[in-house]
Amino acid sequence: MQNVFRLAALALPSALLLSACATTAGAPLPDGHDVALGQRAYVDGPLVQPVEVVEDSRCPMNARCVWAGRVRVKMLWIRGNGEKQPFEVTLGEPTHLADGRFTLESVRPEKRTDVTLSPGDYRFSFRFAGGL
Repeated sequence: MQNVFRLAALALPSALLLSACATTAGAPLPDGHDVALGQRAYVDGPLVQPVEVVEDSRCPMNARCVWAGRVRVKMLWIRGNGEKQPFEVTLGEPTHLADGRFTLESVRPEKRTDVTLSPGDYRFSFRFAGGL
C-alpha cells in the first residue's frame, strides 16, 4: 500500500508539469484581425493561413485612377484532421468555405506611389459567416 502512495506522490507533480507545458507551449492564435502572411488565425471557426498576395492592383491612395483595383490572396484552410485545403479570396467578395462564407474585409497598409510594399508589410482582416 505504501508503494501506491509513493508512486502517486511521484507521478502527480510530473503530470502537472507536463500538462502545464502542453497548455503554454505556444502563443494563442490570433482572431481574424491583423493577420500577416504565413500566420495562422481562427476566423469565427475555420483555421486559416494567408500564404501569398497574388494580386494587389489597388489604386494608390496618393494617385487618381480610373479603376479602384483589387487584392487577391492565396489562402490555406487547415481542417480539423490537419489537411490543408488551398483557396483564394478577393477583397470584399465572399468565398464559399466549409458551411459558410469567408470574406477578406480589409488589407493594410494602403498602397502608395512612393512606397513599395514587401510581403511582410501586409496585414489582413477576415470574417466568416457560418451556415449552421
